[in-house]
Amino acid sequence: MSKTADVLIEALPYIRRFHNRRIVIKYGGAAMEEDALIHSVMEDIVLMKYVGMRPIVVHGGGPKINTWMDKAGKETEFVKGLRVTDAETVEIAEMVLAGSINKGIVAKINQHGGQAIGICGKDANMIVAEKHTPTFIDDDGKETEVDIGFVGSVIGVNTQPIITLDEAGYIPVIAPNGTGVDGQTYNINADTMAGEIASALQAEKLILLTDTIGICQNVEDITTLISTIQMREIETYINDGIITGGMLPKIEACERALLGGVAKTHIIDGRIPHSLLLEVLTEGGIGTEIIR
Repeated sequence: MSKTADVLIEALPYIRRFHNRRIVIKYGGAAMEEDALIHSVMEDIVLMKYVGMRPIVVHGGGPKINTWMDKAGKETEFVKGLRVTDAETVEIAEMVLAGSINKGIVAKINQHGGQAIGICGKDANMIVAEKHTPTFIDDDGKETEVDIGFVGSVIGVNTQPIITLDEAGYIPVIAPNGTGVDGQTYNINADTMAGEIASALQAEKLILLTDTIGICQNVEDITTLISTIQMREIETYINDGIITGGMLPKIEACERALLGGVAKTHIIDGRIPHSLLLEVLTEGGIGTEIIR
């Protein structure tokens, strides 16, 4: 019994510190695919709500999009961690993300005692986007743009729908897309969108659930986990090849959130049961934190 009491007492200062504070959670990866992990995350989110925190969920769903693209006979391609998205792919992504995945998460949060409402970036013009064109610099220093289709950069966030749901006691669950000023639908990387929403809300925390332990000096060796990264170190880690591929949108999302006033950002392993609670309510935490 004393161990149980010790755990609860350890959590107390964090419950007090984050009471009534908004915490943006990017939910994706294995934690969306394995039943035990799904229930673990849902329990964490509902507990956070019941102890007075204000969780806001932004979700991905890449593997399920891949499944539907396979059914449509389409190949999946990524550039700098972003999905190449033609007109057919943006329709598939919207159907999967704003449809089955979003409502599935809502149902599971509700099943665990929460009250969630699902929306997407197109609702009430919440996310205004423009076409995103990544650039590459070759060995000669020449910069080249690459067209990856209907992938959006966020240029505006209308936080009112999120605030309205949050203040009414609901847990907002948000699918990652947006609309251009011309009415075009854009697929938006979920990490990117979570960072922009956290920034616009000036949330207390941004937490990205991933399929890795965090950022490691050597990706093959988990003992090289970097527990804390300061913003000024990010460029060096990218240049050294430590931050690459799918980790790039995540670190950029953290950087954007911090510049927007978010206190702390975290990249944690969603494959660990109750990883959210371990990060938010314990002294040690897990994964990598990116700070100003």
